[in-house]
Amino acid sequence: MDLPHSTHYPAAHSVEDFRRNVAAVRDRIAAACRRAGRDPAEVRLLPVSKTVPEARIRLAYAAGLRELGENKVQEAEGKAAAMADLADLRWSVIGHLQTNKAKLVARFASEFQALDSLRVAEALDRRLQAEGRGLDVLMQVNTSNEASKFGLPPDDVARFVRQLPAFSALRVRGLMTLALFSADPALVRPCFVRLRELRERLRQQAPQGVAMDELSMGMSGDFELAIEEGATVVRVGQAIFGARDVPDNHYWPEARLGRQPGPTLSST
Repeated sequence: MDLPHSTHYPAAHSVEDFRRNVAAVRDRIAAACRRAGRDPAEVRLLPVSKTVPEARIRLAYAAGLRELGENKVQEAEGKAAAMADLADLRWSVIGHLQTNKAKLVARFASEFQALDSLRVAEALDRRLQAEGRGLDVLMQVNTSNEASKFGLPPDDVARFVRQLPAFSALRVRGLMTLALFSADPALVRPCFVRLRELRERLRQQAPQGVAMDELSMGMSGDFELAIEEGATVVRVGQAIFGARDVPDNHYWPEARLGRQPGPTLSST
């Protein structure tokens, strides 16, 4: 199975464009589920709106989207504030979080998919307690073992999970990963297999109140593979909104820390 290249994705500039693109993604989800013997209702589509301006997001909302994922906290918080009139629009933060931004996430987000440190867990919990809110969280796991990526090493996740019940405002739902960025399915699929197998091991030992139901894995170029390996959430941006003008390395904070991001052939 060849992985699509992002330049193949048509941009959506009208409500009908969004309906067409979302329908095409859902068709791909359904086909992957058929191959895996799964029910498409088991897979949640999380549209990723990074770099997309408010006007186009409102068109996507008019087309029926009610949940959006964003990588950068300040960008997400600004959009959430600008579109506060859309009361049923939920925001999921899917990118790395610095502790000094935890207060922003605590104010507006419904979900955080990139938890990978106790410092962030503590900062989020403290801010959420002050806001009187809870937050669904997924732990990010570095299944590709790339130094350029955030996320817990797979061997460290069980120990990390055991410490999470101390943070009562965090509702732990499962795991998230970014697969190796490659057009070769033989390189991408093992990342999804590792996350699924890790989830199965953790289910046997997770403490009370910690759920291991969600596997967030797969993006525009590889989500069929992820579904075949058990994904319950797929994060899809370009296949819905269209190819982005901003290169993916704009969304790799590591690059600004002197670390080099990997090649980007398969992205949200």
